[in-house]
Amino acid sequence: MKISGARAEAFSAIRRRALTAAGAQATGAVSEADKAGFLGLTEAELTPSVQGALKTLLGEIDDLRGEVGRLKGQLSELEGLADRDVLTPVLNRRAFMRELGRISTFAARYGADASLVYFDLDGFKSVNDRFGHAAGDAALRTVAERLVANVRDSDIVGRLGGDEFAVILVQADLATATAKAASLVRVIESAPVTFGDWSAPLHITAGVRQIEPGADPETALAEADATMYVRKRERTGD
Repeated sequence: MKISGARAEAFSAIRRRALTAAGAQATGAVSEADKAGFLGLTEAELTPSVQGALKTLLGEIDDLRGEVGRLKGQLSELEGLADRDVLTPVLNRRAFMRELGRISTFAARYGADASLVYFDLDGFKSVNDRFGHAAGDAALRTVAERLVANVRDSDIVGRLGGDEFAVILVQADLATATAKAASLVRVIESAPVTFGDWSAPLHITAGVRQIEPGADPETALAEADATMYVRKRERTGD
């Protein structure tokens, strides 16, 4: 459908305004009356020619809204994959450190308690050496799953690399976090990990540090790691 002269210029302006606004309205439902009202068209202006062109334009707006929604979904999915550990159902180190920084800033701003628990599997190298990396991967997934299943939704679980995991316990002072860490160790060690016909007990050590308000994430992690190694030497003599 062609529109000539000044009418074509006016309609082009209408089209530009509509398509620009479509992005802002991409997630909302808009009625036909609302769309016509937005375009600034009076009843007298809604001639058959304009109605036909308007119908095409509104179809373009609906298509654009659908495309924006699809792209938002894809972006959200990609962001989730970028933060996810490649092996286990927890955050990777990069995403975990970002969250640790966020919690540290929150603690500084609002005076909220938060603590960090650092976990390290005992004797994990021997599992890989004796039974293969597939068995070792099964052990790591089991540890991650048990951690996730036994903390609150508001807490944050991450794999730092190798056989090392960490948990941020929000609204938890040092005494509360120490008790929770001991509980998590018991849960992880309560049942063996199985892989095919193979089965073996899990042993893990935890170190706990309260997250100081405004603390550097790397410093906080290093302190929790050092505390964990003190506990490991006490337990295993290593």
